[in-house]
Amino acid sequence: MHNKPTTHFSGHELCAKSAYEVVQLLRQGDVSPSELVSASKQRIEQVEPAVNATPTSCFERAEQQAQHWDQEAKQNYTRGWLAGLPMSIKDLNAVAGVRSTWGTLGLKDNIPTYSDYLVERLEARGGITMGKTNSPELGAGGNTFNEVFGRTHNPWNTSKNAGGSSGGAAVALATGEVWLSQGSDLAGSLRTPAAYCGVVGLRPSPGVVPSGPSSIDFQTEGVNGPMARNVLDSALFLDAMAGFEARTPISWPSPAQSYQKAVLQAHEKVRIAYSRDWHGFTHTSDDMDRILRAALAKVEAQGGVVDEACPELPGLDHAYRVYRSMLWASGPGRATASMQQHFKATLQGNIDYGRNLTIDDVYDANINRAKIYTNMQQFLQTYDVLACPVVGLHPGPVEEEYPTHIDGKPLGDYIEWLKFSYLSTISTLPSISVPVGFSDEGMPVGIQLIGPPRGEAKLLAVAKAVEQAVGGPLGPIDPMTK
Repeated sequence: MHNKPTTHFSGHELCAKSAYEVVQLLRQGDVSPSELVSASKQRIEQVEPAVNATPTSCFERAEQQAQHWDQEAKQNYTRGWLAGLPMSIKDLNAVAGVRSTWGTLGLKDNIPTYSDYLVERLEARGGITMGKTNSPELGAGGNTFNEVFGRTHNPWNTSKNAGGSSGGAAVALATGEVWLSQGSDLAGSLRTPAAYCGVVGLRPSPGVVPSGPSSIDFQTEGVNGPMARNVLDSALFLDAMAGFEARTPISWPSPAQSYQKAVLQAHEKVRIAYSRDWHGFTHTSDDMDRILRAALAKVEAQGGVVDEACPELPGLDHAYRVYRSMLWASGPGRATASMQQHFKATLQGNIDYGRNLTIDDVYDANINRAKIYTNMQQFLQTYDVLACPVVGLHPGPVEEEYPTHIDGKPLGDYIEWLKFSYLSTISTLPSISVPVGFSDEGMPVGIQLIGPPRGEAKLLAVAKAVEQAVGGPLGPIDPMTK
């Protein structure tokens, strides 16, 4: 990839391999889960002081899980199973017996007795939890910091932020702490940190990956999803995550064909629409646009078609803000006073916005959401995906909560710089961030691809074609201080 800086990796050689490769080694008996846990533990201890990606570890628990998988008969592994592969879980998801804080002081000593449904599923399918990755408070924000654990640093330049809210998850992957890292997404929380840290983050359609337990399980805006270092590994992780879960009301069955197979069968002749601003809806820096266009030119050079096009997206900003604020007001906004007293100002602002909505706000958002979905569904009959920036600018200082301008154009509030995340969330369409290049400063750049309804398989296949066109995925690195 153009402008890629010189990198080094001092971790165990197993940590540099892809998850797909390591699962094959596990299934063949060429490596054991205990060996992998040991390599992962060593790497976490090696890099954590520089990045603060996984502030809570559970090594003893992981070693016990590894011993269980060491003893499992190999023929019991089925499609999508992880076969004893270490992974990390975001600190917004409960893991039984492991400190789970949601990044808020009111839960700083919380140790749940249960695991989230997704964690149960992943651990039953051979995933071994190594620790909890850092998140902003309750996941609110595009920079990963909180009052419990402090700031997570971007490994490509530790003075920069890693994005959020799955910042710890992305950094754990980029530094080789684990092979797979679970994340979640409302306003680009999987996609932004993936773009900023040079990894892949997939936001699935609601219901593809089970969530819960939660008091707001019918919501479709916040979803769990896979993060990995390449597209095939993301498909592997999605196979392990996906499937019907009766306790989750919007749960969706797994497809007949695995997501991994869709990636392995991917071809280069993709049809991509690109837009840098969605008819002036949001801003992109000239430098970001230049890098993304250069990447898409490589897709064209290998046989793909790229057009400049975007459907109409009426009322997107209002609809997104309404649904987002309803989620915050009905979830964290119903927490106890002792918890809410610690909430940062931006989180409390989201809750207050939701409490002050009128019923006509809700009606209008619902009507425009339907129009946006219809426009996108019809548009994606002509194109495989809509490509656009993940975010409109490169990562800022780690101390900066959110940027205030893009190329001199002011941003109104703390989520306006994340406006490219709104469409996938409101339309319920799957989207993915794939590394495609570097800024002149040597920071990774990701492109966002938005796929058709329930189109995870097609989206992953197009992502693979893009990944291949730009020279393949990035390997893990040692953190770089500049």
